[in-house]
Formats: sequence, C-alpha cells, structure tokens
Amino acid sequence: MPEKALPSSRLLLSITAFSMFFLILSSFFLFHSVINPLIPSSVFKQFSDPIAYKPGGNNEPTEPLVVPLPPSSIKEAQKVEEIQVVPRETTRLNEKIDDLSGNEACNQNKALLKVYMYDMPSKFHFGLLDWKAGPNEIWPDVSDPKHVPRYPGGLNLQHSIEYWLTLDLLSSNVKKIVSPCNVIRVETPTQADFIFVPFFASLSYNRYSKVLGKEKVSLNRKLQDQLVEFLMRQPEWIKSGGKDHIIVAHHPNSLLYVRKKLGSARFVLADFGRYGAKTANLDKDVIAPYQHVVRSISNNSSAPFEQRPMLAYFQGAIYRKDGGAIRQELYYLLKDEKDVHFAFGSAQRSGVRQASQGMGSSKFCLNIAGDTPSSNRLFDAIVSHCVPVIISDDIELPYEDALNYSEFSVFVWASYAVKPGFLLNLLRGIDRDEWTKMWERLKEVSHHFEYQYPSQPGDAVNMIWQAFARKQSSVKMNRIERIYRMP
Repeated sequence: MPEKALPSSRLLLSITAFSMFFLILSSFFLFHSVINPLIPSSVFKQFSDPIAYKPGGNNEPTEPLVVPLPPSSIKEAQKVEEIQVVPRETTRLNEKIDDLSGNEACNQNKALLKVYMYDMPSKFHFGLLDWKAGPNEIWPDVSDPKHVPRYPGGLNLQHSIEYWLTLDLLSSNVKKIVSPCNVIRVETPTQADFIFVPFFASLSYNRYSKVLGKEKVSLNRKLQDQLVEFLMRQPEWIKSGGKDHIIVAHHPNSLLYVRKKLGSARFVLADFGRYGAKTANLDKDVIAPYQHVVRSISNNSSAPFEQRPMLAYFQGAIYRKDGGAIRQELYYLLKDEKDVHFAFGSAQRSGVRQASQGMGSSKFCLNIAGDTPSSNRLFDAIVSHCVPVIISDDIELPYEDALNYSEFSVFVWASYAVKPGFLLNLLRGIDRDEWTKMWERLKEVSHHFEYQYPSQPGDAVNMIWQAFARKQSSVKMNRIERIYRMP
C-alpha cells in the first residue's frame, strides 16, 4: 500500500470503530428502556417535545386553570408528597416521597385517602356554574382541563375550595390526568375513609342568597334545606351520624341556616369565627387557605430586602366591627408614616393590581382581623413573598400542625399592636438577615397555598387531603407553637 494512503485507511478504521461503539451502546439502552427502563420516559419527552411536555408524565399536554409555580426540576415533578399518619413528633411536612414513573395511574393501594363522593344532582354543584348536564349525566367531563366549567372570578374565587376538591376527586379515576395520588374516588362507601358531599356552598351563598321576584326564600336557602333532606335519607349518614362526611363551607356565611344540623360532619372552613365550638373545632375540621386574588410572584422575580422600599403594607376595609375594630386604631397610628402604606382599598377596578404591586414592594404585610379572624390578605402576602404580620388573636391557620408559621411570619397580640410605637419599633428592629431568612422560607412554602387543576404535588388541594389523613390518626391535632413578639 502506498505511503500516502496510510492516513486515510487509519481514519476510516477509527470512524468504523467509533460507529460500532455507539451502535452497541444505543442498542443496549433501547433494550433496557423496553424491558427495564433506566431513564424515565418523561425525561426523553422533555427533550423530544419540550413545549408539549408537562411535569408528571401526561401523554397529552394540559393547561391548569390557575397557573402553578413550575417544579424546579424534572425529578421534583415526578415526586409525590405524602404525609404519613403518625404523631407530629416523628414527622414533618412531606416526610415520605414516592416516585411515579410515566403514566402510572393512581389506584386504591397507592392513594393516601379513599373517598366516596355522592352522585348528587347537578343543581348542588356544577349546575350553579350554569353547566347543563346531558341525558343521564351528573358530572362534566374533566379529562380535558380546557373544557372544565370555569368558576367565576373576582372575589368569588377566594372561597372556591369546594370546586378544586370536587375536580380532584373526579379526575382521580381519569387515567390521562396524572395526579399526586393523595386521594382516589372509590365506588362504594364501604371502601372509603371519608364521604365527600359535593355542595358548592360558598358559590351558592355568593350567587344565590338574594330573594328574587315573588319568591319567599332565596335559592341558597332552598338548596341548604334540600341538602339536609338528602343527607338525612342516606344510609351512610344514618350509620355514622355524619361523622365521616366532608362538607366544604369556606365562606363564613355559607350553610348559615343548616350548619348546626350538619355539625357532626367534618367541615372545610376558613376559620371558626362564626361557629360555635360544638359545631366546628380543630378535633374534626380542617382549615383551608383562601384562594389568593393577586398574582403569584415566582421565586426568581421575588424582590429581596433592598428592593422593597416600603416597610409595611395594608390595603382593605378599615372600619370593621367586633374584632376588626383594631384596624381603625392601627390606621390612626400608622397612616402618616412615610414608609407605611395603610389605606382603604377594594378589589374593584385596579385594586387587585395595586395590591399586588404594593405587596411585592413591601417588606411586611399586615394581616389584621376583620369581621372574621381570617381573610385572603394573608395568602396574597404569602404568594407575594411579603412577610406576613399576623394581628388576629383568634385566627386558625391552614395545616398548622405541619407548617411552622413562625418561620415565615410575625405574630403580634392585638393588645400590643395598638400600643403607640410598638409595632413600628418591632418591624424596624428586624434586620436584613432575619427578614431574609423568613423571605427564603416563604419562597419554599408558597406553593402549598396554590389551588390548581390538575393538582400538583404539595399544592393546596393536596395539603387539604393530607390534613384529613392526619385526622384519621388517634393522635389529637396539635398546632406548632406560635412565637408571639413581646415588648
């Protein structure tokens, strides 16, 4: 062979060997991806179709009704948060993490809770959203989130918890909807841990509590009476006295006429402000967060200490009754402070946008008791990463047996807050490092206060189901001790 041909032959030999190596390697991975996958299929999906890919492994893209905060990685998106039903002393939030691969459907063996839901007439639930049921149809098709009946916006949304929980139960049996598998809907009551009552009580109050025309009572009142009649006929209610039934009554005025008759059930509430201790209490009921009305701030765009020029922020109704009278006292104490925004505001016109901007540029957001101990203002602050200052002595907080609010909030007794100079001195005394520690924790927990469909690991829907799972245990619910700031 001529001397000039040697380099070409060696190059050809190298290329051939290199190609054979990759052919063998590709065959190896192809074989294992069929028999025993080494790499989750969702990872390949991300690279092959990054636009259509949605965390959780759906074959078909889905669009949440409320945009969730996206998982920080593919690995996080494939994890399912689950709280074991054990005493709090041996567990904290999200202790047990399980992996779901591909489109593996939820089933009764995997689900944290098994829940039976009554097939009630649509007038109690989606019919209140003007959804029209077809022949022999009770529920809307929830397999495509784009076609799910929409809940009315504005302030109606803040009490929409009934809607999100019902959707989650309906979708738990839909294979194409990949969920964290905290709950699954079962076919018979004997299989269930709890029985869910799908009455949109808050929507009924917000939309239909006025008496119209020649009617003597409102539609809201009629539906409440019909609800009682329905439940009292059910063998499951008769058998348990309603103690294993879940009823959502998040608006403080929902179920106003019948709440005592249904008081043996387990309520999902905003607070206990308008309930007697026998009707609602922490031993049986679950406190759920409001649906926030301001837009969530992503972790990447959240402003740090130096970029929040306002010390404290409050915007809302100032003149309230009962426990809310403290708002008026604080208004006169703080209204003239240059680095404090304390003003009347509403959700009308540009009110929500202004609140979002104000919270996002403030270090602290004041959550002050109103007509009831709670309001959606606290949850607006959380998703704005504005450190909440909670001035509401009788407030109960969501999942407080699992979340330590003192890590990302400031608690102040109302009697101290109204002392001249106390609140401002307290907040100005919290330095950059202490505030930043709370701010960082806010960014870690804010996704626990997001309602969305399909539900995502650790969101508000999941956290509510997990709270009910903890209710199953024989251990009495004890909230993590709050740290109140003293003079």
